[in-house]
Amino acid sequence: MSRNNLLAVDAMGGDHAPAAIIAGLDIAAERHPKARFLVFGDEAVVAPLLAKTKHLKNQATLRHAGAVITGDMKPTIALRIRDSSMRRAIDAVLHNEAAGVISAGNTGALLALSKIVLKSLKGIDRPAMAAIGPSSRSDVVMLDVGLNVVYDSRNLVEFALMGETFARIVLGIPKPTFGLLNIGSEEGKGDEILRVAAATLRESPIASQFHGFIEGHDIAAGTVDVVVTDGFTGNVAIKTGEGALKLVGKLLKRVFTSSFMAKAGYLMARGALQRLSETLDPRRYNGAVLLGLNGVVVKSHGGTDAQGFAHAVDVAVDMITHDFNSRIAERLAELDRVILSTEASDVLDV
Repeated sequence: MSRNNLLAVDAMGGDHAPAAIIAGLDIAAERHPKARFLVFGDEAVVAPLLAKTKHLKNQATLRHAGAVITGDMKPTIALRIRDSSMRRAIDAVLHNEAAGVISAGNTGALLALSKIVLKSLKGIDRPAMAAIGPSSRSDVVMLDVGLNVVYDSRNLVEFALMGETFARIVLGIPKPTFGLLNIGSEEGKGDEILRVAAATLRESPIASQFHGFIEGHDIAAGTVDVVVTDGFTGNVAIKTGEGALKLVGKLLKRVFTSSFMAKAGYLMARGALQRLSETLDPRRYNGAVLLGLNGVVVKSHGGTDAQGFAHAVDVAVDMITHDFNSRIAERLAELDRVILSTEASDVLDV
């Protein structure tokens, strides 16, 4: 099997593993008949599940892994367990057996193992975690959402390049727009890091897609396709958004069960409410992606079901199919040429 269409899978990670993982892979296998999966897990448990699948059994190879990284395990301990399903899946990418890895397991362990084992792409100072969420216009990508609380202007520029490429590949937007999250949209707002990053992006190969500074309300409004920020701010923003969506769901349920007339109103609006529920279904947005490493790394939510895991697999397969890392390398090379040209021009002016 070619490495170029092969995804390594941690079958033992997640609250409902391995059953939900195998069921989700089976859904994904039907959607992506050319994809191949290298599945790592306890053979005695996983093999019977795999044998019952309709599509996956013809597209997967199972490899036994004798250990499991539990949800409460510290990353420092996980690093020492060489035979875990998560570590062996990541090692498959390191040894060029697979182009990417997906896990619903321990987030801290996956991030630590991926960064240490796979290392950053050439030209990327700090990898970033990207996530997809809903907006009033369409889906929106945000990065970083929790990986980097220490950063500089170059990091934000790299995040923008990776986010723009991710939106083109995964969301299918030909020329995605992007903005820097700030405390105001005016030019003079924010600190020096944000202002320097904005100046660099205005001279970048994707300057025409740069919206400039955006504010918090622009995320849900869909002002841009890609929201670029640091890990601390991004994590707070995305979790605030998740909490707001849950609150809306609870309030709607409370309103439509408050009286007989309200229940009758629900029956009349049931079709529209069902479409709203499908649009805001968190399973549609499952699959945070660690960008900037030597290989595709996708983190599924630990509590997701088969449908949610299948969506995360969709993201991973799209990135592998479209050779995401090569696209990032091209963007970085273009950016560096612009920076070198600008620096040379500045020297001549002096």
